[in-house]
Amino acid sequence: MRAAVVTSFGGPESVRIVPAEVPEPGEGEVRIKVAAAALNPVDAAVREGVFGGAGRTLGLGWDVAGVVDAVGPEVSAGPAGPADAAGAAAGWGVGDEVVALQYGMIKPLGTHAEYVVVPADAVARAPRTARAVRAATLPLNALAAARALDLLDPAPGASLLVTGAAGAVGGYAVQLAALRGVKVTGLARQGDEEFVRSLGAADFVSREPTAGGFDAVLDAAVLGGRAVSWARDGGAYAGLIPTAVPAAERGVRMAAVEVAADGARLAELVRLVDEGRLTLRVAGTYALDDAVKAHARLAEGGVRGRLVLVP
Repeated sequence: MRAAVVTSFGGPESVRIVPAEVPEPGEGEVRIKVAAAALNPVDAAVREGVFGGAGRTLGLGWDVAGVVDAVGPEVSAGPAGPADAAGAAAGWGVGDEVVALQYGMIKPLGTHAEYVVVPADAVARAPRTARAVRAATLPLNALAAARALDLLDPAPGASLLVTGAAGAVGGYAVQLAALRGVKVTGLARQGDEEFVRSLGAADFVSREPTAGGFDAVLDAAVLGGRAVSWARDGGAYAGLIPTAVPAAERGVRMAAVEVAADGARLAELVRLVDEGRLTLRVAGTYALDDAVKAHARLAEGGVRGRLVLVP
């Protein structure tokens, strides 16, 4: 099979498409034939060496949408069983259409490949209402937004500022918070106001808001200390990069998002997609062989939604 990897750190040109052995699922794992896989900023960070791994071949890609191709021991085979109350499948069988998150900064193979192996409990049924290219934009970013809201735990009616509200994580956060009855203000570029409001934001700002004006801040744009200042005394802040959380101040409760490969939670998000309550956004598609071009486009910035690679 073909896979996108980096063997030395650098810019988009560092990405290589190489032949690789088709991975075999181990105990409690499933193999997915990849139909589509989103490109995320974390992939660029891996490519640039932010997480280390020098001298090793590093696979790229976290998100995947595709079809179960094989199951390992301790995974039920044949047609998947009925969904439980959380929406997670009781088992997985060859032919099941699924989405999943393959967690890991340092790994030999990622989802930017023709096949990928993931733990069975990282998998959820694919949305019925979206094809693979759109479905592939869901796992990492929606799980990150949901986890950030769990950490902030805003009560219904509380005021929440989401920075980068037009971005992938920010957009999901606006929608999920609005569904909780939270009063959301989106911070983004002026031209994004109509879109951000369409996601459920009650208010919109394109400039720095008033200091201390919000019960909580979800910093999807990774603005750091500036964003902390917009939380009220004793409020809450959640950032997306655990190693870059600003220092606490004024009693603001600080938190950092650690994304987990959680199939049951992913199934809940899929349900919201199928109910029309969560929007999937594709900024563009590229063939796997054009991964360098996709990385170059991501590096240009201004992407709304996610770029998606198709093997």
